[in-house]
Amino acid sequence: MKTYIISVLTAATLLTTSSCSKNFLDENNKSNPTQDSYFQNATQAETFVNGIYSNLRAVDESNGYGERPWVTLELLVGHASTNSQSNFNLGVINHTTGTENPGLYSFWEKYYEGIGNANVAIERIPTIDMAEAQKANLLGQAHFLRAYYYFFLTRLFGDIPLLTKPVDPTNNDELRPTRSSQEAIYELIVSDLTTAESAGLPNVDRTGRASLGAVKSLLANVYLTMAGYPLNKGAEYYQLAATKAAEVTSQGDGWYPLFDNLEFLHDRPNKNLGEFIFQVQFLAGISNNSTTQMIIPYNSSISKYGDEYGALVPLRAFYNSYEAGDKRKAERGFFFTSSPNVKSASGGTVTFAPALYKYWLEAASGANGDLNSDLNFTLIRMPEVYLIQAEAANEANGGPTQEAYASLNKVRERADLPALSGLSQAQFREAVWKERYHELCYENKAYFDMQRTRKAYNLTANSFVDLIGFKNESNTTWTEKYLLMPIPQRELQANPNLAPNNPGW
Repeated sequence: MKTYIISVLTAATLLTTSSCSKNFLDENNKSNPTQDSYFQNATQAETFVNGIYSNLRAVDESNGYGERPWVTLELLVGHASTNSQSNFNLGVINHTTGTENPGLYSFWEKYYEGIGNANVAIERIPTIDMAEAQKANLLGQAHFLRAYYYFFLTRLFGDIPLLTKPVDPTNNDELRPTRSSQEAIYELIVSDLTTAESAGLPNVDRTGRASLGAVKSLLANVYLTMAGYPLNKGAEYYQLAATKAAEVTSQGDGWYPLFDNLEFLHDRPNKNLGEFIFQVQFLAGISNNSTTQMIIPYNSSISKYGDEYGALVPLRAFYNSYEAGDKRKAERGFFFTSSPNVKSASGGTVTFAPALYKYWLEAASGANGDLNSDLNFTLIRMPEVYLIQAEAANEANGGPTQEAYASLNKVRERADLPALSGLSQAQFREAVWKERYHELCYENKAYFDMQRTRKAYNLTANSFVDLIGFKNESNTTWTEKYLLMPIPQRELQANPNLAPNNPGW
């Protein structure tokens, strides 16, 4: 399968100097080198590692009208509707999607390509004559990226092939691997991140590369996930998660200060800055994305785009679930309900149901927009780390600690909400979960939270209920089938060793 056939051509990239740009840019390598001839010096090694990041852009891959992988994961949760006229999007909302879903296949294909390139880097870079510190740094980035790709894939698809070496395209056995247990996948993830921790990465990186802060933050998330379903490792892993998250939160605002202005979450000047720990890189004219177009109300005329997809529309019930006074719910906080008509000569204001302002890029979409949408897609930001620490400390200690309250209230304070105190363990747990939904909404976190907790956020009752059997606000009843997504049909056809598919598929 082409997913596993690794060529350095897929990873040839250019990282411009920070004075010109802070983004990874794609560039074809016209020399068409082989693996044996390519890994000769430090420059080639760095170029190759830069290329491993490009697969992160699968999150915004176009698969049809209003269909994007990140939208697929959000519609699955049940807290959004769509106006995009896409049968695939409707199928995800209604839990009637099939094994041909293009968004799910994009994650599988591109992330395994990233894993394959990371495997090449991890095997070949140690043989290069170069400064040891730089070698360790590049290897640390490769291990971090491999861990990220595997962490995402195993949560989405469960037991999956575990590949740690470059694949020989002439070896049929290597081209048709069997599936490994999630336990084994997580062992590699933890090992990779532990290796990356000691690789000499900078504490913080503002160019889009991996950093020590990103490694620790991801590892805290991994431990938190391992503590819950399906591995259920419990208190020991909650403590590991709390401890690892604290290694980041203890830096206060020194590493990742929270933005005072929520607008900074979706503008160009603040890419990779402030609370952003790790983002997918886009750059206007070089690697555009469609994130903003996905959230613009359908044919609303509030942007200069020819297509205003309305692919993801927050449910009003979710919008109404925020506490009174929460500035994230305020107009042009995380949502907006009106905007100027920029397509009509008479102007005026268009009003609409709450739309996701969190992904609105004024520089590309407004009256003077250039239509080059290049909003970075955020994978990890500091509020999530605070909430990981809060949740994990509460579970590990049988109730909220002083540090757990401090982390939870740090996020609430930024939202202009009062500090919480005097809660039981169960009350604190649900308070953190609500904060995760409200702070990290539509950032591809909710589905994985539902998996690991087996709880659904009942918007009508503003409480958490058992996931299986719950009929959500989209009138869809959750079944065990949707705890995992299906192995894509084309992969099953190419590799019979992946069968049988996940339960129910």
